[in-house]
Amino acid sequence: MKQFTHRLTVPTSGKGLYEFTHQVERWLASCGIREGLLTVFIQHTSASLTIQENADPDVIADLNTFLSHLVPEDPRLYRHTIEGADDMPAHIRSALTQTHLSIPIVDGALALGTWQGLYVFEHRSGHHRRTLALHALSNFSN
Repeated sequence: MKQFTHRLTVPTSGKGLYEFTHQVERWLASCGIREGLLTVFIQHTSASLTIQENADPDVIADLNTFLSHLVPEDPRLYRHTIEGADDMPAHIRSALTQTHLSIPIVDGALALGTWQGLYVFEHRSGHHRRTLALHALSNFSN
């Protein structure tokens, strides 16, 4: 069994979805894995991960709008407000979404659907550098 690990940083500039599929594909290609499993974990509590459509930008806009309605930035609703009006809603949005993803590796590639991409889902308004821990596992390296 072979294991590979890597850290990836994704810069964000406010709420939204930031695709990082190609960075993972480049790293995965350098590992030489043909069949296996990739786990991606975000090391933050106010951002999350998702697999989402990467063809129509309206999907991304609609997701942001929906979560804004679902979890409003109203300081009257929360006790934890010391880090700004967007912080506690960001923690809630992260709790409602995913902090890790598992993606099969088939024939040396991520087994994503035609229109799927990997995204950091930034829930805060400011600029951040989100750190992702990647772990690939395979019985065979070639």
